[in-house]
Amino acid sequence: MDRKKLLEETELFVLDMDGTFYLDTQILDGSLEFLRQVERLGKRYVFFTNNSSKSPRTYIDKLAKMDCHIRRDQIITSGDVMIEYLKMYYPGKRVYLVGTPDLEENFRENGILLTKNMPDVVVIGFDMTLTYEKLERACTYIRSGAVFLATHLDINCPTRAGFIPDCGAMCAAISLSTGKQPKYVGKPFKETVDMVLTLTGSEREKISFVGDRLYTDVAWQMEPTGFWCSPGRRRPVIWRTLTRCRMLCLQD
Repeated sequence: MDRKKLLEETELFVLDMDGTFYLDTQILDGSLEFLRQVERLGKRYVFFTNNSSKSPRTYIDKLAKMDCHIRRDQIITSGDVMIEYLKMYYPGKRVYLVGTPDLEENFRENGILLTKNMPDVVVIGFDMTLTYEKLERACTYIRSGAVFLATHLDINCPTRAGFIPDCGAMCAAISLSTGKQPKYVGKPFKETVDMVLTLTGSEREKISFVGDRLYTDVAWQMEPTGFWCSPGRRRPVIWRTLTRCRMLCLQD
């Protein structure tokens, strides 16, 4: 299927944010025009970001400063997915969270029991307030039997100054120390897709993903099970920005 036909048949666009819609606080060329064109064509969009360092409310405020005004139901983060995963598989369990204050607040608001003592589960997010003490506690708890979970597998986060270590890099350090591997729930894993489908009510075959990373944004197409869909189903749209995507939408 060519890209133009794929876009024509898409009902819902799931849009990446960092490096695709904006970079730091600078919106990328074509981004707002793409959203307007999607709306003009009677289609829908939601944002999904693996970046769990910020809460949905913080992202909504950030986008508003770029003249992009969205509702709460138009943004999902890997932190949101992790919260639902914990509620489903570890209800009422004690969680040691390696994350930013924003992520901690989001967890508490959704009823997740956080602790700094020996937990049942250790969750690693994109912690831009990471300290050696946090790493040491996480490793000690995981060695002692706590379940090892992580919001997303991104190794680096793009910024205007270059790449900075992301959640996957932090998990790599913990894995080297403990010999344990985490369970990830963000893109490109099944938990993310299930949440997108549930919250939007869309059909899997009518969704296209717009992003900039092969190992998160298209990895699902390379695996027959566990990810977005099996080969032959809806393929992703991959560009670094939304400019070419918008141009194809404009073609009749």
